[in-house]
Amino acid sequence: MAVAFFPAALAVGSGGIVGIVLGLIGGGGSILAVPLLVYLVGVASPHVAIGTAAVAVAAVAAFSLGAHARRGTVKWPCAITFTVAGIAGAALGAEVGKALDGQKLLALFGIVMIVVGAAMLRKPATEPDPNVRLTQATARHLLPRLVGIGFAVGLMAGFFGIGGGFLIVPGLMLATAMPMANAVGTSLVAVTAFGITTSASYAASGLVDWRLAALLLTGGAIGALAGAHLNTALAHRKQLLTHVFAAVVALIGASLVFRGL
Repeated sequence: MAVAFFPAALAVGSGGIVGIVLGLIGGGGSILAVPLLVYLVGVASPHVAIGTAAVAVAAVAAFSLGAHARRGTVKWPCAITFTVAGIAGAALGAEVGKALDGQKLLALFGIVMIVVGAAMLRKPATEPDPNVRLTQATARHLLPRLVGIGFAVGLMAGFFGIGGGFLIVPGLMLATAMPMANAVGTSLVAVTAFGITTSASYAASGLVDWRLAALLLTGGAIGALAGAHLNTALAHRKQLLTHVFAAVVALIGASLVFRGL
């Protein structure tokens, strides 16, 4: 069925919001995409919303990754290790998530949003290390943490049908103590891969609205460019942006829990 003009405009606008958030703080776009598709655009099936959002978020994250890679903020060995472990978790999580009732899935999604929003407001336990590298010398310490946390984050990303950036950024910082600027760029490798893994699983089950995904992607590409510019312009206000985003995530999560119950 063709998408009417007004819902189409809402879909492009939703994609723009996702793109801005991904370009600005490297994650969190997909955690907003599913509620936007369900409650703003009007997608009836939460599973279709999840599958469609995963397609668009993977593409927008890949687009944003190019900009961050050119700035040199991506720590590739850490990114690849974290991502490979997470793909296995995402594939398993997607299969489990599809078997769960859609409304229950949204309610659980809301609980995770509240927990993550609260966690983002906490001060990091360790000081950032901008020189951290995954090498032979550091592998004994870093490798188990990257693999373990990567698998856990991928599992949740696949289960909830999200890119997982809002989990990947703090996960990378926890595993390696890299600064947020590096965690943002590095996270986009995993966001792209997790989104592809999750969307492939949902597409195989016929749970992707491809026309809607294209509209989201159109808005997302524009938003990603704006977000990348804002990331540079507001670099000195990164902590404030993180706190504002954390509060928004928690409030949307509370709304999803309320609706789900």
